Amino acid sequence: MKFRPLHDRVVVEPLEEEEKTAGGIIIPDTAKEKPMQGKVLAVGNGARGDDGKVTALDVKKGDKVLYGKWSGTEVKLDGKSMLIMRESDIMGVI
Repeated sequence: MKFRPLHDRVVVEPLEEEEKTAGGIIIPDTAKEKPMQGKVLAVGNGARGDDGKVTALDVKKGDKVLYGKWSGTEVKLDGKSMLIMRESDIMGVI
């Protein structure tokens, strides 16, 4: 990927949910919820504080993360749907 996020931004590839329930019922695309888990593909250098120092991010490339349902901005990179969000939108690393 030839995209590098700036500052405290992170590029996340959403992970698709299972298409079947535990009971074997197939969920159609129209009934699926937006994914809330993803894999970090790229991270920025870090957030710049009031004193001018750069604080490194807690997430790194390859981390599996949990984020809010409506977090980030959806973009197409290399033909894939990705999310660009601030690190503060990420709730935690799985």
